[in-house]
Amino acid sequence: MTITARALPVVAIVAALAIVVSAQASKVPRTPWGTPDLQGIWNTNTLVPLERPAKYGTRAMMTEAEHAQELAALQERNQRPGRDSRDIGGKTGVGTEKDVARAYNEFWFGDKPTRLSYRTSMVVDPPDGRMPPVTPEAARRIADKKAFLAALLQGTSGGRPGPISPRRAERSPDYNLDRINRSDGPEDRGGPERCFGNGVPVVMGTGTFGGVMQLVQSRDSVSLYYDIGQGSGFAWVIPITNRPHLPKNIQLYRGDPIGRWEGDTLVADVTNFGDETDFHGARENLHLVMRFKRVDANTLSVQFTADDPTTWTKPWSAAQELEKADEKTTVVLEPGCHEGNYVLMGMLINTRAAEKAFREGKGPDPATQDNATGGGDN
Repeated sequence: MTITARALPVVAIVAALAIVVSAQASKVPRTPWGTPDLQGIWNTNTLVPLERPAKYGTRAMMTEAEHAQELAALQERNQRPGRDSRDIGGKTGVGTEKDVARAYNEFWFGDKPTRLSYRTSMVVDPPDGRMPPVTPEAARRIADKKAFLAALLQGTSGGRPGPISPRRAERSPDYNLDRINRSDGPEDRGGPERCFGNGVPVVMGTGTFGGVMQLVQSRDSVSLYYDIGQGSGFAWVIPITNRPHLPKNIQLYRGDPIGRWEGDTLVADVTNFGDETDFHGARENLHLVMRFKRVDANTLSVQFTADDPTTWTKPWSAAQELEKADEKTTVVLEPGCHEGNYVLMGMLINTRAAEKAFREGKGPDPATQDNATGGGDN
């Protein structure tokens, strides 16, 4: 199965990347069996925004002056207090709901980019560097979910004033992966809280915490391990084969990838996603074509084209250059989120205890507390 005429030609994607490679770049290493050697630990220390800020229009690159200004802003942001800071708006905030909601270990968010690309967006098609508009069908889905999330926040510090919404007992209009303001069961909590992490292994920074990717390859497969922090790492294997995709009724959380070599580029065609997958609004109808290419000894280009006629009005493409990490100092850790996920259990147990106390007249109604937006801080 391949991307249809809706997709942007590969040549156009590559041309739009505007990747400047030095004439002195090292020769791309190769495996003993002759394919480019993509192996190594690759990181995302250089920031590229997913979508292009409107001020750049259709320009794919910043000027020197723009880059200097944006780099200074990035460095200033990196110095700001993290989510563990109790200085809220110049006030201590200690003891407030917002203070408790913010108390998340900044360690997991410490892999902040230290450099800034001259590229104005990861998105390379459409030409404005932004994802295409959603379809009317997708717009309805998004609006229905937003209305549901807002209803469950009604009467809390993070929602509009009013009584508890009668929608509080309703099921989510989709398979929920958001932080619903309810903890009746695990399905009410967000995907990361349930250790789902990022369901689609595409360009890092489009849904993950960042982190590193370790790639190992053999003649007939490529294995990628994403260490994205918080114990939410996962492995993804791309078989290099000419077999057809699985039947459509077999759906996989991270899809069914089939790999092939096109010259020096590894192409992975991925279908058969499920409704538990969420990639910028696309779910079971998502179709990805990914391309991995070793640009030089220290650079791995990762590109993808995403298509879902039920979500976007046309396909869109994005790319990122990953940098070779120092493998002596970069540690890639195995995932341990599910095994160590005491937080989810704690949220459910604490909510049952709060409900019991409220029935006994000993505390507030949990339905009037904001457990979704971080006490008003997103």
